[in-house]
Amino acid sequence: GLSISRVLLHALKSLAGTRDEHVSQKDTETSLIERFLYPKYGPGQLWEEVAQRVTAQGGEVNRGWEARSLRIEGNRIVAAEFFDHAGGGTREIEADYFFSTMPVKDLINGMGDAVPEAVRQVAGGLQYRDFITVGMLLRRLQVNHGSKQTASESGNLPDNWIYIQERDVKVGRVQIFNNWSPYMVRDPGTVWIGLEYFCDEGDQLWSMADDKLISFAAKEMEKIGFIKPEDLLDATVIRMPKAYPGYFGEAYECFDRVREYTDSIENLFLVGRNGMHRYNNQDHSMLTAMTAVENIIKGDVSKKRIWDINIEQEYHEQKEN
Repeated sequence: GLSISRVLLHALKSLAGTRDEHVSQKDTETSLIERFLYPKYGPGQLWEEVAQRVTAQGGEVNRGWEARSLRIEGNRIVAAEFFDHAGGGTREIEADYFFSTMPVKDLINGMGDAVPEAVRQVAGGLQYRDFITVGMLLRRLQVNHGSKQTASESGNLPDNWIYIQERDVKVGRVQIFNNWSPYMVRDPGTVWIGLEYFCDEGDQLWSMADDKLISFAAKEMEKIGFIKPEDLLDATVIRMPKAYPGYFGEAYECFDRVREYTDSIENLFLVGRNGMHRYNNQDHSMLTAMTAVENIIKGDVSKKRIWDINIEQEYHEQKEN
């Protein structure tokens, strides 16, 4: 829905001081939202709270277990087998309903021979983009003012994230965590940033040792004028495989075959970004899970309402009756 006229109107309202400053910004185009609520200690705090509420009501939250295989009878899943990465053992769990946020490629592979060969071929060919974050703790950032480079007075910049356009570096985006929430930085006199690299699992960047990757990233940031090496206090590397489902390749063109099959499994619900192989935002991903639960409560075995979320790239904020 974004257009040049909407951008200009938004800018004029800002200049005139008539723009809606309420944090909800219900009538503001998504790309133009300037204020939003953010968890004090980051998005993970949401799921920590959810886990506490689940356990408080008698539920279990098991971490470190990897779903390896699914046992299917007819058009229902009756059990899933999990591998314990900490202890090395396996465990089979029976359940009435199964929600999957794992990559579709892995899910179909775990279903084994119960899946038609054509569906397995499509799922096996799905592609992904992988992701590395290099976190850097700094005394300060450097800010360019024309041809003069100085340290920012506050040691920071006003942005939440900055896309890097320079072609001679590999870093794609820089997050400034201080600006998401000041509580994400222990010492307010320092700056905590995340350098984001988009890559493929097993490529040169992915396979680089952590210390070499930190050194590589620091040189890139120095090259584009963001930091000075002497200001680097600490650093860490986090690799996230299959961070982005790929909308490319012959297999993706046939994804409907996979969807038709998984939709036919009555008690299986694909939700979230990787679960649906769809590049949803976090709010849309959560809404797919909420809609799946509503389907169960209503006895609706169709998965159409789940797949319809974000199909028009709009925010679905109105609750259906």
